[in-house]
Amino acid sequence: MSAPSSLGRYPVRRRIGAGAFATVWLAHDEQLDSPVAIKVLADNWTEDLHVRQRFLEEGRFLRRVESPHVVSVYDAGELPDGRPFLVMSYADQGTLADRLALSPLTRAQAVHVIGQVGAGLHALHQRGVLHRDVKPANVLFRTVEPDGHSRVSTMLGDLGLGKAMDMSSRLTMIGGTPQFVAPEQAQGEALDARADQFSLAALAYLLLAGRAPYEHASLTAAADPPPPAPMGDGLPEAVEEVVRRGLAADRADRFPDVPAFVAALTAALDESFAGADEAPTAWIPPDPSLTQLARDPLASAEEPAEDKRPSTRRRWALVGAAALVVGLLGGYALERVNATERQIMDSQARIGVTVPERWTAAVNTRAWVPPDSSGELAALSAGTGEGWNEDEDPGHGVFAGLMRGNDLPTRMPQHPECDDPTDPPIEHDRDGDDALTATFTGCTLAGRDDGVTVERVVHATANQLLWVQVRAADRPTAYRVLDSVELYGMG
Repeated sequence: MSAPSSLGRYPVRRRIGAGAFATVWLAHDEQLDSPVAIKVLADNWTEDLHVRQRFLEEGRFLRRVESPHVVSVYDAGELPDGRPFLVMSYADQGTLADRLALSPLTRAQAVHVIGQVGAGLHALHQRGVLHRDVKPANVLFRTVEPDGHSRVSTMLGDLGLGKAMDMSSRLTMIGGTPQFVAPEQAQGEALDARADQFSLAALAYLLLAGRAPYEHASLTAAADPPPPAPMGDGLPEAVEEVVRRGLAADRADRFPDVPAFVAALTAALDESFAGADEAPTAWIPPDPSLTQLARDPLASAEEPAEDKRPSTRRRWALVGAAALVVGLLGGYALERVNATERQIMDSQARIGVTVPERWTAAVNTRAWVPPDSSGELAALSAGTGEGWNEDEDPGHGVFAGLMRGNDLPTRMPQHPECDDPTDPPIEHDRDGDDALTATFTGCTLAGRDDGVTVERVVHATANQLLWVQVRAADRPTAYRVLDSVELYGMG
């Protein structure tokens, strides 16, 4: 869509980015003389009450919390066409993921960030909200000047997975990031604040040890994690003990709440952590143009005029813009997840799946007519070539489609291009629904004979099944794509 001249009372500076469900604009609050980020529900979702409710819930969750360490919602409104929008704080220093890609934090900076993230989580928990997706991409940085000196403050964003605690026992969707998610969350159990504590402990492990405690490729693997490896790097044993307790697989063995975890970690520090109040320094130079309107709002999304400043300035301006998109699009799917993956959706916007970029050589998002059916239903496919899912020269890719059915099948498709399966199909729970998954190895795919094919059927609704087939070079890729499949607007 073209850039609007304003959203509500806020003149638009430029578009930051767009996802499957929302567009984020950089705007200017003239009354307070401050840049703000405004997230607007995409026009094709205005009539979908489920998506609209999810959009507004994020704003309500954030509005409940008054903390400098949680992204703030300043205002909300509705456009003339009925689309709601949220006016939110702007993260001018990007995300923790961006910062770690540049260089690691010092130990003192790591402790400072952990403490502020912990404060943000505690503020959410006191208002009865679980975050459920604490990870580096959802930890945002912004510059503040509380005493006239510029400092970097940490805040939590992206409450797309956030849920009120009193609703946690009725969750039907399993969500989270495998490397940071608590086992009980990956298993779809009722949650409490100790799930966020586990994620914070995983973040602490990453910042202090320089690596994540786990490299889970799927939520299935995260459901039963082994004890993490020693953190090493000369860390005091007392720090190791605190982090291990926060990562306990049994939530009963963790600390009673997030403040207790943060306090124990602080108490375990020795003199090597002198200066634990040291905040990360700003690494994206300030941009005074943020408080100025584009001369032509309709051209604000176009390429800017040649920049005479150093090339590093342009680089970090792009990093900041990307960080804002990640931090403010909530749980809504982005078209491009990162440099090597992309989310695609079917033409009816019912099914979404994230695939490797190379799998988008052949994409079909049109509806299909399932076997023994006379009507079209939502479907999509994406692969490395036009014939990726044919018998003649199979490659890598994914197919996902809805079909009519009241029960899971009694027999799964067979694959002569693969080795005979050694294990029978597995019956399990997927996002609160019954599912059946069969894995085939030793498959002749893309000119090699060590590929993996996975078939999964999920009882998505009372009378509909979701059928997914993934063909990949290895299990981690296959399962990552498989677990990324999402259904929208299904109630």
